[in-house]
Amino acid sequence: MHLNPYLTFNGSCEEAFKFYAKTLNGTIKAMIPFEGSPMEKRIPDEWRKKIMHASLDLSGQVLMGSDAGGEHFRKPQGFSVCLSVDKPEEAERIFSALAEGGEVGMALQETFWAARFGMATDRFGIPWMINCEKAAQ
Repeated sequence: MHLNPYLTFNGSCEEAFKFYAKTLNGTIKAMIPFEGSPMEKRIPDEWRKKIMHASLDLSGQVLMGSDAGGEHFRKPQGFSVCLSVDKPEEAERIFSALAEGGEVGMALQETFWAARFGMATDRFGIPWMINCEKAAQ
């Protein structure tokens, strides 16, 4: 069994996934627009180049998403994408990138369980938790 987060955007999926690929050192495996698909005729002209499905490989784990405009889009709430990393420096780099232009819910910091933990909503409206556990004693 695999669990893959599927994110929806209000027209910024392509930009977001290119940013995530760069920030998270991932590889975009799919970036399929509505244009040229069976859905094309049901999509307004201004949305045809928007993304029907995107897939990002992150070291064997997959993050997926698409654009869902108009009445189909719902602002993300009630979840966070939790990213666990091994090194505090990597947590700091990723957190800084995701928080830039977004909103910090909890500054990245040491906690009783983590060398670094922080929460931010990125500039695309996606909530993230960055966690770097403390080394075993």
